[in-house]
Amino acid sequence: MVVAFWNISSNSTNNTKQTNKTQNIFSFVALSKLKTSAQEATEMASALVRGARRLPPAMWGRGFAKVAAGDDIVAAAPGVALQKARTWDEGVSSNFSTTPLKDLFQGKKVVIFGLPGAYTGVCSAQHVPSYQKNIDKFKAKGINSVICVAVNDPYTMNAWAEKLQAKDAIEFYGDFDGKFHKSLELDIDLSAALLGPRSHRWSAYVEDGKIKALNVEQAPSEFKVSGAEVILDQI
Repeated sequence: MVVAFWNISSNSTNNTKQTNKTQNIFSFVALSKLKTSAQEATEMASALVRGARRLPPAMWGRGFAKVAAGDDIVAAAPGVALQKARTWDEGVSSNFSTTPLKDLFQGKKVVIFGLPGAYTGVCSAQHVPSYQKNIDKFKAKGINSVICVAVNDPYTMNAWAEKLQAKDAIEFYGDFDGKFHKSLELDIDLSAALLGPRSHRWSAYVEDGKIKALNVEQAPSEFKVSGAEVILDQI
């Protein structure tokens, strides 16, 4: 059983913590490759800093998830369902069906990773590709499915998955109302970046609903512990 996360030391000074927050925020702006001028990027980063000062400390740099290795991911989010990535027409024809968590996890070996949002920089350039290129290694270890989930609607997730050409390797799901991530306390408020309620960047290895390994990044801009290479070593 493994839990890995990056955290700010409790011995750090307030100034150091604020500096770390500021650096992480500027990184999020840069890595998301926002199409803004230098002045607009600076203004956005400043807005994010102001927003961070209003956030409680637990919203930054945490392995503060409610769940941990050994917990049942289905029981931790009772009544919660995800929405399989699909086109609008497919949504209509399926009567906007959802997928209960037990259908995703029970009796299966699953790797699941969450990220702040479709079409954002680190998510598109690093996070999803790390799993996409390692899919054969996951299959060799007996993994039944690799799942990507974000606080997006399933139609956005579908279009993004197609753009990344990743649908054949990875199952994409939307958490349109954020209930899944809220239940696990893996949610984060990114309103200062005009994203609203979102997900932390994280990954987990789950066997028959039981979490065997959980990794949570310190900040949404970072990509140190939630990639495929890390979780492969934990299986």
